[in-house]
Amino acid sequence: MNERAVNIAYTLAIIGGAVLWQATATISGKTEAWDDSVYWSVTYPLSILFAGWLGYQFPEKPWRWGYAIMFGQAGMMMLSNSGLGLLPLGLILFGLLALPAAVFAQIIARIRLHVQKI
Repeated sequence: MNERAVNIAYTLAIIGGAVLWQATATISGKTEAWDDSVYWSVTYPLSILFAGWLGYQFPEKPWRWGYAIMFGQAGMMMLSNSGLGLLPLGLILFGLLALPAAVFAQIIARIRLHVQKI
């Protein structure tokens, strides 16, 4: 995968994560998207699926797409008017939330590469 493709994938992941976060916050009326149940029932699963899609499209080191998506969400949280007192805890939580997305992207990328060999 060339550098241009990597940059495109990172851009999609970070902007996609930020859009998911901000859309959820706007729709729910909450400052932080994860304060609403919609984040956990819709946005977070969509984030994992998005990481899988990126893993399929960009299968080299696909684990990083899950982290990039959550990085975009963390960035939007910091840019919103939420208090930053719990920021360190929030960043740890984003790191933990990225794990399932990273694993899913890895699995989807391996499936794609396996099917291509057949």
